[in-house]
Amino acid sequence: MDLEKLRNEIKGDLFTDEYHRLIYATDGSAYREVPVAVVRPACNEDIKALIKFASENKSSIIPRGAGTSLAGQVVGKGIVADVSKYMNSILEFSPEGRWIRVEPGVVPGELNLFLAPYELMFGPETSTANRCCVGGMLGNNSCGLHSLIYGSVRDHILEVDVILSDGTEVTFKELTIAGFKKKCNGDSSLLETRIYRFLNDSLSDKSNQEEIRNNFPESGIMRRNNGYAIDSLLETDPFTGNGIELNVSKLLAGSEGTLAFTTSMKLNLIPLPTSRSGVMCAHFDSMQDALKANIIALKYSPAAIELIDDFILNCTKDNLEQSRNRFFIKGDPRVILLIEFLGDEATIDEKAIRIEAELGKSGLGYHFPLYKSENDLKRIWDLRKAGLGVLLNIPGERRSVQVIEDTAVLPERYPDYHKEFEEILKKHGLSCSYYGHIATGELHFSPLLDLRDPSDIQLYHSIAIEVAALVRKYRGSLSGEHGDGRLRGEFIPFMLGEKNYRLLRELKKVWDPEGIFNPGKITDTPSIVDNLRYENVKVPSSVSTTFHYPEKSGIIHAIEKCSGSGDCRKGVNMGGTMCPTFMVSGDEDKSTRGRANILREFMTHSEKKNPFDHEEIYKVMDLCISCKACKSECPSNVDMASFKAEFLQHYYEAHGIPFRSWLIAWLPELNKIGFLIRPVANFITGTGLFKKIIGFSSERKIPSLSVVTLKGWMKKHSRKGPEIEQKRKVCLFADEFTNFNDSNIGISAILLLEKLGYCVTIPRHRWSGRTFISKGLLKRAQRTAERNVELLRNLINDDSPLIGIEPSAILSFRDEYPAMLKGVLREDAIRIGCNTFMLDEFIFREFELGNISREQFTSETRKILLHGHCQQKSISSTAATVKSLSIPESYTVEEIRSGCCGMAGAFGFENEHYEMSMKIGEMVLFPEVRAATEDTIICAPGTSCRNQIFDGTGRKALHPAEVLYNALKKD
Repeated sequence: MDLEKLRNEIKGDLFTDEYHRLIYATDGSAYREVPVAVVRPACNEDIKALIKFASENKSSIIPRGAGTSLAGQVVGKGIVADVSKYMNSILEFSPEGRWIRVEPGVVPGELNLFLAPYELMFGPETSTANRCCVGGMLGNNSCGLHSLIYGSVRDHILEVDVILSDGTEVTFKELTIAGFKKKCNGDSSLLETRIYRFLNDSLSDKSNQEEIRNNFPESGIMRRNNGYAIDSLLETDPFTGNGIELNVSKLLAGSEGTLAFTTSMKLNLIPLPTSRSGVMCAHFDSMQDALKANIIALKYSPAAIELIDDFILNCTKDNLEQSRNRFFIKGDPRVILLIEFLGDEATIDEKAIRIEAELGKSGLGYHFPLYKSENDLKRIWDLRKAGLGVLLNIPGERRSVQVIEDTAVLPERYPDYHKEFEEILKKHGLSCSYYGHIATGELHFSPLLDLRDPSDIQLYHSIAIEVAALVRKYRGSLSGEHGDGRLRGEFIPFMLGEKNYRLLRELKKVWDPEGIFNPGKITDTPSIVDNLRYENVKVPSSVSTTFHYPEKSGIIHAIEKCSGSGDCRKGVNMGGTMCPTFMVSGDEDKSTRGRANILREFMTHSEKKNPFDHEEIYKVMDLCISCKACKSECPSNVDMASFKAEFLQHYYEAHGIPFRSWLIAWLPELNKIGFLIRPVANFITGTGLFKKIIGFSSERKIPSLSVVTLKGWMKKHSRKGPEIEQKRKVCLFADEFTNFNDSNIGISAILLLEKLGYCVTIPRHRWSGRTFISKGLLKRAQRTAERNVELLRNLINDDSPLIGIEPSAILSFRDEYPAMLKGVLREDAIRIGCNTFMLDEFIFREFELGNISREQFTSETRKILLHGHCQQKSISSTAATVKSLSIPESYTVEEIRSGCCGMAGAFGFENEHYEMSMKIGEMVLFPEVRAATEDTIICAPGTSCRNQIFDGTGRKALHPAEVLYNALKKD
């Protein structure tokens, strides 16, 4: 196979190296197949060349968008064609006609942002809408939370432009009976003609019609995705005379890229909801009560009803991001139904009252709060959408698996169906979580299994077989929205009948005679247990890690928490911080998932004594900027920053520490020496030669040493001014950045606290160890953490908290210290962490307690533009910063939705990373700062962030300590 020939024939990218092939070997499912190559096509001509190449070389093409599919749709041994990088444009748009034509790589969340000013939207909105692609939605016939009113992609697809397996370009759209006959009577040498003739012949056959209507899932089930949608095509004018025009686009919806390669789609648009939304969060003590309540609630025309069980609710307690969204939960319910209504406020209230009354009369449920504010609703839905991800964070070797998670039956039959399902689980001694779209009769069942264990693999298969039989008994669909793929294809002959299955195979053969398009999905599918990603995996037993990983397989288990859900692939306009390098590049290997894939692949298939010792891991980790966003925003809490630090420690043990890394890691100690010759040190570090020698960008200004260290100033300081009764003693952590480079900020913080009535001391302590952690010198960081805990454990408590200025330094007490230490020291670290605060956190907390008042600050009007620090957003929150800066009564604070600034400690200084660092800054942060008026205060808690803002915009950003100190009333 001459892949170099293909490289010369396409405008896009072709990768044949093991590194990229392994990154694309998995998707959001449990399956793994290493492709022969990865192509990122740039245009239709690239796809034609790819089809021609696959045909000539007896290979295959696996169309792929974001790779979020849960049934193994985009894994295969052929050539993966990733359309998300280049084929992601909006091609045509008609606001008046309410339609839009897009390429398959367009992200639906981004699409709806584009449509919002026109008061239009694309209806189907999956929980992955902020990163999946519309091409993938077409392939899976995706639905979403509101499928009850918006339906699926099949209901909104108008036209599909494809390239067929013979390389011809065809448009499928609605056809009258006359138009359909014309297509059937076309040139028989054309593949398009043969496709239409096959559909006409097979669906006009009375025995086929009877077989389809008797064996496909009941038409009343809104979510039905088993096999190809010939049941939908059957119920059109040419075959039933019902006036509904035939549209082969409906067949392509749910075909999983097995019939043709989609190049663009014309989508139907609907008006944005103009009515208000309200969500009743109905609490229940049993699953049966919730399922019966669902039937009652459906009588009141809800927009959606979503179910979450206690399994997931309990998982959200320990999830950094989702624990903040549990405000609506009372007690420990077994199940919560989220019942959404649309309408004016009176209508919403009336429906809620009537449902609550009927449920009460039926003895169903115990708590029915109703929420209508936009912020509350967002938090409620965010918690619901995190269901799959939080399940993957469960401790232990068994984990939540997708196997029977997509079944759908009529809602009125669901209570009985659930009883029998529970009996299957009980027979096998399994527990299971439940969540999903109960309004349309679909719940996601996720049993806990260890797919490394042969007995659990057999159980995996047995459960699938038994549940398939149960779904068939209730005339349901084995796939409601996630598709057949590798996971359910095995059972299609059983579910739909052998005659229907033969018809599906014939259909595939007509469209794709040589099996070019995504073979092994829907038809001729391997066994459900073939090609599982955990096959032939070796768990290294000799790896000792600095960070603590409680499971038996240690860090491997932590890495495998990455489910492939792709939350790290969301675009810059979709909110959040994860993952900045993907946002700016669109490259899979620069996403958290890509890094996790490489880590898992090389560590579990390594023959080396040190499984970390692989150049490929170094390459993929090099552009991780350790922002920590994945630790909170990833629903599985995959902490790539800690993985990077752990990896570097082991990699350096094999290869030595690079000079620059050593220099940065030991910077605090070097600054102590530099302070002895401060003017000379500042001059040297400012020269281009010095930057070149250490590998820093010549475009960067290296922070100078301050005139005085913070600790030195504090020794000489005595509080001046009128006596103020001291409210409380606080310990200030003089971190290495503030002490040497930003002592003026530390001085402002001390004076601010003293003016507010606090007694400030700087206790004896070591540096935070942040530079050691960031550069992978974890064993040195561990010793620093041990010493700091020993020095502070008898000082820090509820009455004497530890206050920090630089977020990355002070938050190490909450984050890395407990993870690095063991035994009593770990317990002490956890206790210290509970009494450790950023300065702005502490000030707002004291304000809420009444110990600080607005009257202590100026009444002058000022506007503040705030950029939050990445690790602050992950480990803490920017909310306290916003609120503390809002204490002066006439100060207004606007937070920039900027994610990461791009500097990330030393990352942005390093010559090879400078360009990417600035691109990250240019995504949101720099334009927002440049647009701010001169009298607007730019505020950023992080020292790296302030340096990045200055280098990128020329504006000086202040720390919250400076802003609040300057806002104090003058004596």
